[in-house]
Amino acid sequence: MESRITFSAKDIDIAEWKGDVLAVAVSEKDMSKGSDSKFENLILKMLDDKLGGLLSESSTEEDFKGKPGQSTVLRLHGLGFKRLSLVGLGPYSPSSATTAYKSIGETVAAVAKTAQASNAAIVLASKPSEDFKVYAASAIASGTVLGLYEDIRFKSESKKALLKSVDIIGLGSGAEIDEKLKYASNICSGVIFGKELVNAPANVLTPGVLAEEASKIALSYSDVFTAKIFDAEQCKEMKMGSYLAVAAASSNPPHFIHLCYKPPDGNVKIKLAIVGKGLTFDSGGYNIKAGPGSSIELMKFDMGGSAATFGAAKAIGQIKPREWSGTGMRPGDIVTASNGKTIEVNNTDAEGRLTLADALVYACNQGVEKVVDLATLTGACVVALGPSIAGYFTPSDELAKEICSASEVSGEKFWRMPLEDSYWESMKSSVADMLNAGGRAGGAMTAALFLKQFVDEKVQWLHIDMAGPVWNEKKRTSTGFGVSTLVEWVLKNSSQK
Repeated sequence: MESRITFSAKDIDIAEWKGDVLAVAVSEKDMSKGSDSKFENLILKMLDDKLGGLLSESSTEEDFKGKPGQSTVLRLHGLGFKRLSLVGLGPYSPSSATTAYKSIGETVAAVAKTAQASNAAIVLASKPSEDFKVYAASAIASGTVLGLYEDIRFKSESKKALLKSVDIIGLGSGAEIDEKLKYASNICSGVIFGKELVNAPANVLTPGVLAEEASKIALSYSDVFTAKIFDAEQCKEMKMGSYLAVAAASSNPPHFIHLCYKPPDGNVKIKLAIVGKGLTFDSGGYNIKAGPGSSIELMKFDMGGSAATFGAAKAIGQIKPREWSGTGMRPGDIVTASNGKTIEVNNTDAEGRLTLADALVYACNQGVEKVVDLATLTGACVVALGPSIAGYFTPSDELAKEICSASEVSGEKFWRMPLEDSYWESMKSSVADMLNAGGRAGGAMTAALFLKQFVDEKVQWLHIDMAGPVWNEKKRTSTGFGVSTLVEWVLKNSSQK
């Protein structure tokens, strides 16, 4: 479970700091030495002098070069801190700066875990530019929280992390940076909530439990959130034939969830909707995937879109921005969505888009101006962009710019994909308005064109296919992808930032 860490930004002499681990983040350039074999970097030189050359010696012995993810730890006596750690920053460009600073936090978290440290300090050997200091501190804090977090809910025993407080030294101090550190902490709380939702297996996280979790957000932040949960009967009244056709494949009854945020002052200038696909397990009916490479055992992540939505909602409930408002078939079956459009189901495993169709119509009926939907929608998008980049599709250049700038701050990776209207030809049905799946070619794009049929033309719409980055195959765990970008997007649309 998530443990809260207190972050403090301080401008103090690091030699005076007292605690368990002092971590110095260094780049390969910081590690260079002069002709006298001493560090040229002033911070490293000062620490090395204090230690009688031990730092220089040990980093050479351990072949520590300052590469990303690299770390080396010295156990010390006679100084205010028990351990000194060098942590690699590696080279980075402005576009990857957030990721680079997050990785410092992750490495420090790993060092602190091993050392069983309850407090740590982080200092950068070379300070970033003045205008990036606050962001660097925030990214380091995020990386530390997420690096320390481990989902132990389903383990009978596990070692708990002890880290309780982290001082970030030399990046400034005062109200602005404190506010940013608090913001990072709130975002992480949403990301962790999103991770836990995705990690929970389908026998634990049923549609009913997902609805309960959404209701808990509304209860916890009742000053800004309300929740409406619609059951199958109410969905029938709203004519959600497309959504209900998917729900019919499961013995667990469906729950259509609408969380609504109203700012504390009640002053709404713009209405936004976030729509997340929430299949708690792939319910692909007769065309269900099976066999090697199908990832059927991982289909608990098929609600990654709704996890990002609720994770963002939790963070937003804590941040409280001032304005915003949200939100088994057979092949050959024909279903009717709530906007009256008919769909011939030619592949029951393309079911996520059927649930999104009615959810998008519902969102547009709330009078929103902009809608972003997120879904673990197609394997085709993973083939196109690999495991760590989400594709996004939108006819709106303005919305594309907004998501792009939000992702630059969050450090999550997105790539704009084309929306080629002529590809819609492959989605035409001879017996209904449309098919629910085209051929293999351009599969992520035809899925996006399908969703476009359910968005009001007056509403700006952007679709995110996050089938790749929702899951980290190497670590066998969910990533919480999407939460921080969504929160950034919402806050940029509010008067908060």
